[in-house]
Amino acid sequence: MNKIINKILGGVFLLLLAAVVNAQVYTDPKIAGKVASKKVALMPLDVELFSISGGGVLEPKADWTQQATQNLLNGIHKRKASAKIDLVEVKDVEEEKVISLSNLHEAVGGAVIQHHVGMFKLPAKEGKFDWSLGQDVAVLREKTGADYALFVVVRDSYTSAERIASSIITSILTCALGICIVPGMGGVQTGYASLVDLNDGTIVWFSWLARPSGDLRTADKAEETVAALLSKFPN
Repeated sequence: MNKIINKILGGVFLLLLAAVVNAQVYTDPKIAGKVASKKVALMPLDVELFSISGGGVLEPKADWTQQATQNLLNGIHKRKASAKIDLVEVKDVEEEKVISLSNLHEAVGGAVIQHHVGMFKLPAKEGKFDWSLGQDVAVLREKTGADYALFVVVRDSYTSAERIASSIITSILTCALGICIVPGMGGVQTGYASLVDLNDGTIVWFSWLARPSGDLRTADKAEETVAALLSKFPN
């Protein structure tokens, strides 16, 4: 039994070593030193939290999501002072337009991760960071008087007790057969934030984060996520 436990612990250790925190940031050189003096419109945060069931299925958790959204919002407002951001929440724009722009940003942000950060590069872009939300963002400038808009998307998942138990049982059974397999128990935090120029919709700053740690359900951990995601926010 001790040999089996040692194999399990060894497998877990290897998994921890393999767990790499991915963080990518792009900043348009043209905005260096210019953002601090400008107004930034903060779009409603796009946040979803999930529980990973015993079978590995992601189950949305509305109460967790609500708490996490508030925690992240509080964290952003705390950070705006140190980041020297003149931040205003978007509240006076038609809900339909806000939802449309948020959906558009989610799609474009996903494309950035896949085709700029990821391996599926687009030959036509020749490695250049050239992404935009288009002229539809003009409504934000008209309604808020802001020069830029900050979009934030975060997804987080947490392993349920059933999932942990299932993973441990699977490990014990496979190790007993001489083949030690430690299944991933899940729990991944991903997110990206974009600063968009409201004159033409160009994304002038983009930050992407993916890691096997963090907990948005608590205020201090959410603040740490904000710090990681906005660590290189331009000023």
